[in-house]
Amino acid sequence: MKIGVVGTGYVGLVSGTCFAEFGVNVVCIDKDEPKIEGLKRGVMPIYEPGLEDLVAKQVSSGRLTFTTDLASAVKDADAVFIAVGTPTRKKDGHADLTYVYEATREIARALSGYTVIVTKSTVPVGTAREVEKIVREENPNAEFDVVSNPEFLREGAAINDFMRPDRVVIGTDSARAAEVMKQLYRPHPTAMPINCSRLR
Repeated sequence: MKIGVVGTGYVGLVSGTCFAEFGVNVVCIDKDEPKIEGLKRGVMPIYEPGLEDLVAKQVSSGRLTFTTDLASAVKDADAVFIAVGTPTRKKDGHADLTYVYEATREIARALSGYTVIVTKSTVPVGTAREVEKIVREENPNAEFDVVSNPEFLREGAAINDFMRPDRVVIGTDSARAAEVMKQLYRPHPTAMPINCSRLR
C-alpha cells in the first residue's frame, strides 16, 4: 500500500515512520523545504526517543521518503493523512483549522483514483463534513472518502503508543474506506472501525 502524510511535525513524522515499519510505502510531505532537506539527511525536527534510528531504518529500506511536492505524493496513494498543526486561536481558544483546510484543497486538486482522506490532526466534530465539502468543491469528479483517525501519542512514548496501542479509533460511514484502514492497521488487533456518520 502507498500513503501520503501531509505534515512532518510530531504526529505526522511519527505516524508516517511507524506505518513504514508496518511495511507500508510512505511519503511524508511538508512545505518547509529546509525541514524536508534536513529529514533527507537524517536531521530530526523533533526529539522522540528511538525516532532517528527508526527513520534511518525506513529510509534505508526505501519505504519512507520525504518531499515538498504534494501532488506527486498524493497521486496513486491509497490514503492521505492530514497531520498538520491545529494551533489554538487566541481570540476564542478554539482550534485553528486553517492549515487543515489548506491541505485539503491541495489534496483535492491532486487526487487520482479512489483515495481515503484521513484527518489525523486534532480537530473538532464537524471537520470531516467540511473536508468533504471542500474536496467536492475543488474536484467534483474526485472519488474519495473521509475518515477520522485521531491520534493518542504521548511525547516521549509516541513510537510505543503507535506500535502497541490499547485502542485505534477509526470513524467512517464507508465500508470501502474502512477496509483500506483495516489493511493499514492490520498489525493491530485493536483496530476496529466504527460507524460515526452521525458525528461528522
